[in-house]
Amino acid sequence: MIFESFPVGPFQCNCILLACEETRTAVVFDPGEESDEILGRLARLQLKAAFLFHTHAHLDHVGATEAVRAKTGAVTGLHEEDMPLCENLSIQAALFGLPTPPVPIIDRFLKHGDSFSFGKEKIEVIHTPGHTPGSVSFHVPTVGLLTGDTLFAGSIGRTDLWGGSYPTLIESIQKRLLSFPDQTAVYPGHGPRTTIGRERGGNPFLI
Repeated sequence: MIFESFPVGPFQCNCILLACEETRTAVVFDPGEESDEILGRLARLQLKAAFLFHTHAHLDHVGATEAVRAKTGAVTGLHEEDMPLCENLSIQAALFGLPTPPVPIIDRFLKHGDSFSFGKEKIEVIHTPGHTPGSVSFHVPTVGLLTGDTLFAGSIGRTDLWGGSYPTLIESIQKRLLSFPDQTAVYPGHGPRTTIGRERGGNPFLI
């Protein structure tokens, strides 16, 4: 497995690139900003992006999607319940005084339990609403969990923005993320990696 995680944009969203070493088929998760950096990494590693998948549709997670899609032809994926956020990037940008990126074309609505293959690797979609209605996490068996802004190292996603719900977020984490073994690696949408065991035993929002 080829694995690269790098922060992009003013909010330092973790854009994650995974690829099958044998086929060089790649998935880009949360292309939030800096399309040139994302495209440059794909080119340097000689990878073909098959999918651009999103944990949710906040501006810092989808800002570069359309630029990367236009260059790669990759299939874009987002949960349908986050389409109102995706379609209103101008409102999101105005809240932070930022320029509005192009609204991305979404090719496929992701659903809980969906499974995708890229080369010899697989991805499972886990609906984890709470931060936004359509927030999802991704389970990649050879890597771990990509949790977006649902679960962080020592924290959880904020729920005071549009569509957020604290009870729903906690339920998502407890029922759908903490069901994984303690050793499962967790790669959040911002900040450092952690593990399910570390969060189960030490995250102040979960104990």
